[in-house]
Amino acid sequence: MRSQALGLAERLGVPFEEKTIRLRQPWSWLPGHLCPAALTGLDPSRDLLTPPWPDLLISCGRRSTAASIAIHSASEGTTRTVHIQNPLTPVHHFDLVVSMRHDHLAGENVVNVDTALHRVTREKLDEAAAQWGPRLRGSENSLIGVVLGGPTRHYWMSEAFLARLKAIIRGVHEVTGARVVVTPSRRTEDRVKQALAGEFQAEPWYWQWNGSGDNPYFGLLALADRLIVTADSVSMVSEAVASGHPVNLLPLNGRSRRHDEFASNLDARGLVSLTGPDGVDLEFQGAGAVDATAYAAEVVRERLLS
Repeated sequence: MRSQALGLAERLGVPFEEKTIRLRQPWSWLPGHLCPAALTGLDPSRDLLTPPWPDLLISCGRRSTAASIAIHSASEGTTRTVHIQNPLTPVHHFDLVVSMRHDHLAGENVVNVDTALHRVTREKLDEAAAQWGPRLRGSENSLIGVVLGGPTRHYWMSEAFLARLKAIIRGVHEVTGARVVVTPSRRTEDRVKQALAGEFQAEPWYWQWNGSGDNPYFGLLALADRLIVTADSVSMVSEAVASGHPVNLLPLNGRSRRHDEFASNLDARGLVSLTGPDGVDLEFQGAGAVDATAYAAEVVRERLLS
């Protein structure tokens, strides 16, 4: 959530200050518009909120709604408020709500986007390409990046999934001759990383980040000719789609209505290819970079900063 708020603030190109807050109980249990102590009930170990109030306030996630609504009221409406994600409180309490299509929010002040907001920009990708090009490209003609998430409340990686992942990695190399670079995330289980390393580490065309040193994640976003991304993280998928490269989504075991609808929407719009029983579609070329952050920033400028 932090990266979504920062991504929008950075894209607006105006000076900003980040505040990290936490409401104490019992105030944190209440919906944002019903909390009477949004400013006085803050955890003193985090940031406190005091005047002067900002011209624009960007909040993200349910737990920040109370503070946003309270500051808008305390400023007598001079602070314009933008909330990212479904606030789980009536949208009329905000000047603008940026939500994803699978949240099914509607209203004159609601902007629906296909992907989550993020901090990926062309400038950052160009910097990463210059930094990682010599290390990631190798001698192969092309590069395929595999971006791994991990278990969540709704998803897990079974042994059957792991076997399928191994087959996909070997298969895409055999078909394309590409170098395959794998970058795990903090949620990727050790058993998965160890199994992949044990299977492929002797192969000259394979490289897997071991968690030490610089993370090649942005390098992969910048340089890969194709990205294979596990579908458990909306943010991870959104960043991959913003790269402009073809993205093949690999579902994990489990189900989540919102996540599954997100992936299905992207697949239906031709923005990703959802991997099915027939394997990764290597003919899929995508639709170019999809940058919801740039779109949201444009709307904020037009409606709230002009």
